[in-house]
Amino acid sequence: QVQLVESGGGLVQPGGSLRLSCAASANIFRFYHMGWYRQTPGKQRELVAIITTRSTTNYADSVKARFTISRDNAKNTMYLQMNSLKPEDTAVYYCNADPDRNYVSGLQSWGQGTQVTVSS
Repeated sequence: QVQLVESGGGLVQPGGSLRLSCAASANIFRFYHMGWYRQTPGKQRELVAIITTRSTTNYADSVKARFTISRDNAKNTMYLQMNSLKPEDTAVYYCNADPDRNYVSGLQSWGQGTQVTVSS
């Protein structure tokens, strides 16, 4: 199972930018579909963006054209560039790793989460 560590969260003003990183422990990172999810108190965790092992991406409608997901397999790291941030983007952001069954078996992994707060 892959160990994941998020970083890059913090406090930012509306309209500002943040870049989240998710570092994975294993060199088999490239065999995992990766994703960012977020959660606010009292609500279910929701998908923000995913990037497959082939670097195909998909985004929640609420973040399209503002957020960009990417991955660097050489560094075992995934990123989320967040621009034009809004107060409603405030949440704990979680990194997820889902094995690509074409290559590896195993369970999904989650990071510990990083807080993003958008407020003036």
